[in-house]
Amino acid sequence: MMTIKNQNELVKAFKNLLKEERFGSQGEIVNALQAEGFTNINQSKVSRMLSKFGAVRTRNAKQEMVYCLPAELGVPTAGSPLKNLVLDVDHNAAMIVVRTSPGAAQLIARLLDSIGKPEGILGTIAGDDTIFICPANLEDMDTILETVKSLFNYSE
Repeated sequence: MMTIKNQNELVKAFKNLLKEERFGSQGEIVNALQAEGFTNINQSKVSRMLSKFGAVRTRNAKQEMVYCLPAELGVPTAGSPLKNLVLDVDHNAAMIVVRTSPGAAQLIARLLDSIGKPEGILGTIAGDDTIFICPANLEDMDTILETVKSLFNYSE
């Protein structure tokens, strides 16, 4: 077994493992990193790394819930390919609902939360493929709806 490797090697190995989209628990990631020679890794460190790099649990091609990294590290932007994952945007008098490809809702909601109050969004709740957007002010519903649609180049 290898000795303790440096931080850059750990980050690279961590990202490569998440790209495989096969690890459903932090313990599985710890075991995989230890098998690669990172003897000083534990669940707490993996948890911090998942948070730091914006990893989320989503469904892989086999429909298993696994950890993966967003398309771009950090807060996603409207220029990310995430906009291709929005399937529908609709609303009623109180809320906007965004439907996404399976597993994409959390990433899209993260983008919406990052633009937040300046654009009139009080907050979001995301499931696997559906996002509820709560407007900060109901009178601004039409403006917020247009902002959300324009972010993802969505037209009905």
